Formats: sequence, structure tokens, C-alpha cells
Amino acid sequence: MTYCVGLRLKSGLVMLADTRTNAGVDNIATFGKLHLFEATGERVIMLAASGNLAITQSVFNLVSDGFESSSSGKVESLYTVPSMFRAAQLVGEAIRRVYTTDGEAMKAQSVGFEVAMLLGGQIKGRELRLFQVYSAGNFIEATDDTPFLQIGEHKYGKPILDRAARHDIELGDAVKLALVSMDSTLRSNLTVGLPIDLAVYRRDGLKVELRRRITEDDPYFRGLREQWSTALREAYKHIPPPDWMS
Repeated sequence: MTYCVGLRLKSGLVMLADTRTNAGVDNIATFGKLHLFEATGERVIMLAASGNLAITQSVFNLVSDGFESSSSGKVESLYTVPSMFRAAQLVGEAIRRVYTTDGEAMKAQSVGFEVAMLLGGQIKGRELRLFQVYSAGNFIEATDDTPFLQIGEHKYGKPILDRAARHDIELGDAVKLALVSMDSTLRSNLTVGLPIDLAVYRRDGLKVELRRRITEDDPYFRGLREQWSTALREAYKHIPPPDWMS
């Protein structure tokens, strides 16, 4: 399993993904799940994935190398699509193409076709957008009212985002929120693990502002985890007990 989160904000885009892949307690490996498609000055597109690794890698390769779209009849990739909406459609088509190729064989082996993707970015002259693409190839979009999307083991990291994620927060605060959300997931679910990949994009910049792999030795992340735990304990202590307790 995995955990990925994306925040589309007034100031830009933050995406974060873990790297743990496991097929049993004795078969754990590290694979990057956050891919960047960048042409400086023209486009920045980020794609993160959860689910079956073979499926997600096939999709990554299709949208990177390009394939003939059934809807347009042209060979398209994330480096050539004219809009982020078309990019989301292309990712959906790629997922359906992998299902057509491998779905029945996987079903025969009792393997579920499990995949979900976060697609965010901006193309020159277009708006910054963030989508969540499902295994059927359909998708939803983040909005100003709901500026974040999650895939994978999202339940542990969602409460902090529900309380604090707002469209107008700055990128630095968004990075902190994403990291706290990831830390909550790391503490509660062993199928999600370090290192984690972070990418930050500033609106209209048309270049990646920050790309970083965060390991257990990262001093900032280690300090954030300790400070967040301490802050939670102190906040809990300062809340008075119920007045109906004797």
C-alpha cells in the first residue's frame, strides 16, 4: 500500500508520496511513486500513484512515452497534451488500456486491478489543476473549497488536512501540513514507509521549485515529528476534563 497527498493552493501545488511497496511481510521494497514531467517555461506536471506496482509502472511508461489515443487518434503524452484536463483524460485512457491488456490475466490469477493516481500541474497559458484518477479511468478535481486530494492509506492523514488545509495557505505551511499528514500515516500503518518524495511548484512559475527525497535522517522531518507529538500531548493536557466527571 502507499499514501500520496496533493494540495492545490492559491500559491501553488504540493505533492508528497511514500516509497514503500510490499507483497508480504518478507517482501518489502522501495519504489518512487511520484513522477515529474517538466519542460521549463512550458509545463510542469506531477503524477503520483497507489495500487498494484505493475499497473502503475505501465501507466507511467504509457503517459511518458506516448500512445495513440482512442479519442483523438493522435499519439499523445504528458509532454504534448494541451491542457491539464486533457492530461487527466490521457491518464484515464492509459489505465483502461492497461486493463484491456492485463485485466483478464490478473483476474484469472485472483489479482485485483487496483490503481489510483493524483495528477497535478500547470501548462503555459492554462490554470493550475489537481485531479484524482480512479481505476475506471474517470476522475474528480480539487477545488478551492476542497483543496487537497489523497490516495492510498489516507484515513490517518486526513484529519489534520480537514482541520487546517485552506486554499489560501502559503506553500511552506502546506508542506508542513503534508508532512504532518504523512507522519500520522507512518505511525499508524506499517505498509507506508520512508523515504518519502516531495515536490513543490509555485503557481505560474512553470518550473519545479523544490524536489526532495526525505529519509529518516532528515533533520527537519525528524524535528517536525517530535514537535508535533509534543504539541499534541500538550494540547491534550490543557483541555479541561468534562465538568460532569466527579
